[in-house]
Amino acid sequence: MLMLLLIVWRKKLGWCGSPLYANQGPSGLIAFRYTDLAHATKNFSEHLGTGGFGSVYKGSLSDSTTIAVKRLDGARQGEKQFRAEVSSIGLIQHVNLVKLIGFCCQGDNRLLVYEHMFNGSLDGHLFKSNAVLNWDIRYQIVLGIGRGLSYLHQSCRECIIHCDIKPENILLDASFFPKIADFGMAAFVGRNFSRVLTTFRGTVGYLAPEWLSGVAITPKVDVYSFGMVLFEIISGRRNLPEACTGSGDRVDYFPVQVINKLCGGDMQSLVDPQLHGDFDLKQAERVCKVALWCIQDDESDRPTMGEVVRVLEGLQEIDMLPMPKLLAAITGRPNGTSV
Repeated sequence: MLMLLLIVWRKKLGWCGSPLYANQGPSGLIAFRYTDLAHATKNFSEHLGTGGFGSVYKGSLSDSTTIAVKRLDGARQGEKQFRAEVSSIGLIQHVNLVKLIGFCCQGDNRLLVYEHMFNGSLDGHLFKSNAVLNWDIRYQIVLGIGRGLSYLHQSCRECIIHCDIKPENILLDASFFPKIADFGMAAFVGRNFSRVLTTFRGTVGYLAPEWLSGVAITPKVDVYSFGMVLFEIISGRRNLPEACTGSGDRVDYFPVQVINKLCGGDMQSLVDPQLHGDFDLKQAERVCKVALWCIQDDESDRPTMGEVVRVLEGLQEIDMLPMPKLLAAITGRPNGTSV
């Protein structure tokens, strides 16, 4: 009986320890040898950036497929993220989710192999690049992120909450088509959302209020983060509580600007000035309203990602929205004021 249990256990976990290149793991993932990935990345010489708990390197497989290899750091956190990514993104496929090709789980090495995204992450284009994303590309990115999140929340067998939606985790291919990446903090939850996540997850600036209240976490935390990302896509700058221009003038928190300008009918000044007015006014107003809908204080007042996608596609209209309490306090407007 002991021998039989040992055989079953080894078969169950064998994919993780397999050193064979091109060995098929769960869901067709490739189990790579460490030496093969070291060779593919020229000994990890071309650094693409730093992701959650590890660094990412460019590489090329023997069939000339360009790959991105994430080398996870830290035994405990690296193992935790490794398992989270393989068990989430490794089991599903969608055009707006980055594709996981394979992994390496050999000795103490934990590596994840993804498709390479030619244009890197969204933050690099919004905040660091001299090349400006035009309006059509921005709207394509907004729709793509929305569709990817809707799939995770509503179309998978178990609901998957990403827990860390931000521009750094949105990758762009050669055509600037967006794909959600970095599932190291992702969580599977039942359809009744009864599971309480006790470990704090996410990034400051994109965190929903319920992370601090101790209530059961639902997909609405991703909805909140998505709303904050929409503000940054519209403005082309970070949602900092307070910022200064080059001349030293103070700039108000952008979500507050959105409320004031929407109420005043001044959309033109909200959109990234680098676009020089070349954008679709109706679409821009729609994105701003969706963003405000997504960041409502009470998660029950926020839309599902399915509703968000329908609005962005022009298939559903948004009613007047109550102003989020925090923003109402900042602007000095009375609670319950609609925007």
